[in-house]
Amino acid sequence: MHRHGSVTYAQQMLGAALIHPDVRAVMPLRPAPIVKHDGADHNDCERHAAQRLVAKLRQEHPHLQGLVTEDRLRSHAPHIATLHADDLHDILGVKDGDHALLCPQVQAAEHTGRVTYDERHDRAAGLRPRGRLVHDVPLHEANAEVRVHFIAYWESGEDQVQPFSWVTDLRVRKRNVLRLRRGGRARWQIAHETFNTLKHPGYHFEHHDGHGTQPLAVVFALLMMLACLVDQTPQRGCAWFQAVWSTLGSKRWLWERMRALFYAEALESMRHRLEALLDGLKKPTPSFASDSSERAIDSLGDRRPSNQPISPPVGGSYAYRTR
Repeated sequence: MHRHGSVTYAQQMLGAALIHPDVRAVMPLRPAPIVKHDGADHNDCERHAAQRLVAKLRQEHPHLQGLVTEDRLRSHAPHIATLHADDLHDILGVKDGDHALLCPQVQAAEHTGRVTYDERHDRAAGLRPRGRLVHDVPLHEANAEVRVHFIAYWESGEDQVQPFSWVTDLRVRKRNVLRLRRGGRARWQIAHETFNTLKHPGYHFEHHDGHGTQPLAVVFALLMMLACLVDQTPQRGCAWFQAVWSTLGSKRWLWERMRALFYAEALESMRHRLEALLDGLKKPTPSFASDSSERAIDSLGDRRPSNQPISPPVGGSYAYRTR
């Protein structure tokens, strides 16, 4: 409810996607709507939605070996227990000040010599990442039995230093810390390739009209996520789509051209549309019917002002109509 009396309805969903550091395409998974269920006394929350999402993921993909990467809001003991109960590993973001016990434990490990230091030089990117690794430290004082491995890195560029830090249940060593660091940073693909795509180019998911107040809003949101999955699939596995994308240079321009084909051309399949974008589409020369008789002029009636020239049809001549 706003001050001027208008009402804005909103809905929340907890989303997840399959990502890989070396692949731009992301595969959205079925999200978990955050809604108050029938008969429930309390409102729903992200923690309960995460439990439903993880349980549904394991039910639909019982043999999937998953590594979950999330932001610092998920790095707490109950959520870690949920992931481990469904046989999922984790790389979770942390930040100074979030955990009253973790940061002092890391500092104490540094004073006692239990910290492993790692420094590299990425000449291609112009970065010099420096990090420290701490093994087997408690995350929370209330859940001291939950032990994690801590990773902190600072990427030094020409004019800035950017810090990153995570906790993980995987054993961290110098030979695998680079892959873990890339896995942790790959979480940004969810924001860039999924959420931004849904908010802006063509979907306008966040500001779409017609959500309303009924359960149909959740159905609409699920259909939107399904459409995003259908759009992402050829980006990952269709050679024709990849060739057109490489030729046009912009995925946004690709879909604009594709939309134009849907409006103007009656092509039989998506492959035919991709072939038309890649190889071109030969269009017949248009033909126009012409009529320069008085009947064509009279049909204009009084839609034009007096003494204004009427553009001739193809093959006709100018004429004036006066009252």
